[in-house]
Amino acid sequence: MKLIYQNMLGFLLIIVTTISIIGYSEIGYARNQAYMQNYQRMESYANSLGELAETDEKNGTALLNDNFLNQLEFVLRGDDVHLRIFNDQNMQIYPRVNAKVQLSDKIFSTLKNGQEIRIQNNHAEHSPIGSTKDAYTGVLVPWMNGKNLVGVAWISSKVTHVERPIYMSKRNLLRALLVTVAVGLILSFIISYYSTKRIKRLSRATQKVALGNFNVQIAHKDSDEIDQLAENFNKMVKALKQSNEEVRAQENRRDQFMADAAHEMRTPLTTINGILEGLQYDAISEESKPKSIDLMQRETKRLVRLVNKNLDYEKIRNNQIMLIKTDFDAMPILRDLKSQLKQNAGKANDEISVTGPEKLPIYADRDRFTQVMVNLVQNAIQFTHDGQIEISGKRLEHASEIFVKDNGIGMSKDQTKYIFERFFKADPSRARMGTGESGLGLAIVSSLIKQHGGKVKVDSEPGKGSTFTIIFYDKGYEQFISKDQ
Repeated sequence: MKLIYQNMLGFLLIIVTTISIIGYSEIGYARNQAYMQNYQRMESYANSLGELAETDEKNGTALLNDNFLNQLEFVLRGDDVHLRIFNDQNMQIYPRVNAKVQLSDKIFSTLKNGQEIRIQNNHAEHSPIGSTKDAYTGVLVPWMNGKNLVGVAWISSKVTHVERPIYMSKRNLLRALLVTVAVGLILSFIISYYSTKRIKRLSRATQKVALGNFNVQIAHKDSDEIDQLAENFNKMVKALKQSNEEVRAQENRRDQFMADAAHEMRTPLTTINGILEGLQYDAISEESKPKSIDLMQRETKRLVRLVNKNLDYEKIRNNQIMLIKTDFDAMPILRDLKSQLKQNAGKANDEISVTGPEKLPIYADRDRFTQVMVNLVQNAIQFTHDGQIEISGKRLEHASEIFVKDNGIGMSKDQTKYIFERFFKADPSRARMGTGESGLGLAIVSSLIKQHGGKVKVDSEPGKGSTFTIIFYDKGYEQFISKDQ
């Protein structure tokens, strides 16, 4: 069943249930009032008739003659009231009939004690008055002379006459129910249509997202839960769009890495294979063999270096390395780093400078700290030609901060977003030029610093260079970051 019909059915059930409860209560109240008023009217007639019934002091009988009672009943008949009179011997004396009519002993005993009896319907079971052709309701009122019973009056009217207002109430209730249902159908359709229309809009938007359209946004007013759902849907679509872009970027980087890895491995493998074939078929002269063997060694070391970096990164990423952290001065390491990488920087016509305080305390694993700095400086050398590479450091409160700044090619915001991810290269063309590395250096830097409880960030602008900032915190102040961050 469609939602609009479910909502309409729900509204109608509420309306019908409410009207039924109210109607049942109203009809019950009307019935009680009708019978109560009828009893009071009958009792009033009986009491008035009793006042007219004077008793004979000698024999104690009521001085009501048939002619008077016939006239009285004729008057009351216009009000649909009927009269029966019983004497103190439990004999019906009016109207006079050939058959002997009496009340039950139990009922007559109750009346002799001066108690009135109300009869709702003489057709009901255990009625004190025998059944008649038509159903009657009324009262049995004893006439007393002191403690002595003089007679009993049964004044009654037809049940249909008493229940006429109840019937009218039922008919009016039925009309109200039909009108209410009709109005309820219209209102419930309008409300349900409005609600389901908004839900259908969400459904159509969901189908578009399922087909890969992540530019869907739903307008909302923040007025109810459906608008909140629309707002959450918009947030979800934005997150899915970002995630999809991330996945595509990852796939592009993976494809680029596969191409780079294939290129980097194919070149040394082709070189090694060619030299081996030359040696096998004596195609290489004796004087050239030492150079060929030296070339094979360099290419083999290049392959080993690539494999080792991958293995090292996996160990670092999976926390399979043990950090032996100590307090040491970082400045001698930074100065040594300048000497060690001076030759590589000279090939790119770069100059390396180191500035900082006389002592720069660092709490870290000394070897891993050196590895981090080597990777950062080598990365700066790779993307800087005829430029300056500045290494500097300073103390912070409970931490030391180190900068590696260059004026190389720089990076865009999209590139800096992924720069610390595995296999990402800001300039993939360098791999084809033979100056690129594996794309693991900065990923290793990020993982090592995070395991130290430190921080790393990069600020860069295309054509103006990059600045890498790393922070190592003192013992007890590490900012530990979860692995997924």
